Amino acid sequence: MTQPTVSLAGGGQMPLLGFGTWQLPGSQAYDPVRVALDTGYRHLDTATMYRNEAEVGRALSDSGVPRDQVFVTTKLPAELAGRERETIEASLRALGVDQLDLWLVHWPPSGARPETWREFVAAREAGLTRAIGVSNYSIGQIDELIDATGVAPAVNQIPYSPALHDAKLLAEHRERGVVVEGYSPFRRSNLREPVFAEVARAHGVTPAQVILRWHLQHDIVVIPKSATPDRIKANFDVAGFELTPEEMAKIDAV
Repeated sequence: MTQPTVSLAGGGQMPLLGFGTWQLPGSQAYDPVRVALDTGYRHLDTATMYRNEAEVGRALSDSGVPRDQVFVTTKLPAELAGRERETIEASLRALGVDQLDLWLVHWPPSGARPETWREFVAAREAGLTRAIGVSNYSIGQIDELIDATGVAPAVNQIPYSPALHDAKLLAEHRERGVVVEGYSPFRRSNLREPVFAEVARAHGVTPAQVILRWHLQHDIVVIPKSATPDRIKANFDVAGFELTPEEMAKIDAV
């Protein structure tokens, strides 16, 4: 099945729907990642601070899915700024891969910190990662990185959901060539919101599936996390329906 993707600045495609592994520490990550890959997910999101890179990597290896078919993201903890090269090399060893698809600065380390971003650019130029980005950065901090280095992050991973929808913020990222990736799509959504129930009924799906479909139709990358096989599968099953412009507008207004 062809999955919807978004183009990254500098080349490459990022699947719009990924599998998040936050709060799945250590061995708790292995089985859910295997289920996700068996279900059809081809985008895995982890981080050094999640303490599960080795299990994510082992699940990927054991799945039999070719490495070049899976988009792998991990992140540098802010407190390891200044130790960028050794951190990415440790991540590559833990994941059992030669190259990341995306490496993010997990949080701004005491401000935008252009010197860390320069190390990210160097890691990309050394072939350790195909793309580089940030997480939890403001537009002002992104501009500081661009001004200092001439290189814009390919991605900014931020909390996103219908309740947090901000068309102006999306536009500001896109003007800079930065893809918005949303995390915790359900954590910040009231799944009992009447609009979600109404739209879900119209399509014979769940409110959670409506929320994920809304992200995809806005070209916002989304990385739902679950440890429950049925929910992992349901979260992936959002290709068989499409929200109308009127439904999208109603959800935008939540």
